[in-house]
Amino acid sequence: MKSLVVYYSRTNITKKLAEDIAAKTGSDIDEIIPKVNYQGKIGYARGGKDAMQEKIIEFEDMKFNPQDYDVVYLGAPVWVSKAANPLLSYIKQNEGKFNEVKFFMTAGSSGFESSFKQLEKYCKKPLKTIGLTTKEVKKGEYDLTSFIQ
Repeated sequence: MKSLVVYYSRTNITKKLAEDIAAKTGSDIDEIIPKVNYQGKIGYARGGKDAMQEKIIEFEDMKFNPQDYDVVYLGAPVWVSKAANPLLSYIKQNEGKFNEVKFFMTAGSSGFESSFKQLEKYCKKPLKTIGLTTKEVKKGEYDLTSFIQ
């Protein structure tokens, strides 16, 4: 089965998880790089506002077409109990191109369920989901076995 990992990461926590998923599954990997600056304190505030509004933004061209894969792992951090809007923007741009999806989210502590439900509005029901805290990812305190099977 051919798989792709697509992710957005502001602080490299989600990136670490995405790279781990790609390594364990032999997937291609693609990073969403927004044309909007979400770095620093101002970027953090802008990200929260954009996430609340579910704002669709522009991002750099991607390497891979999700339509070419059996399953696409989609990941991002949780911002104000919603999925970070760069991931929503990617999903919206690729509407109808996903065969099967799995969602992975990272957060300081909560907001996973609301983020997963939000993603389903933009995409399709995922085969599986996983939500991990920043602490769990930083310390490597997680098991991806059931998520990637």
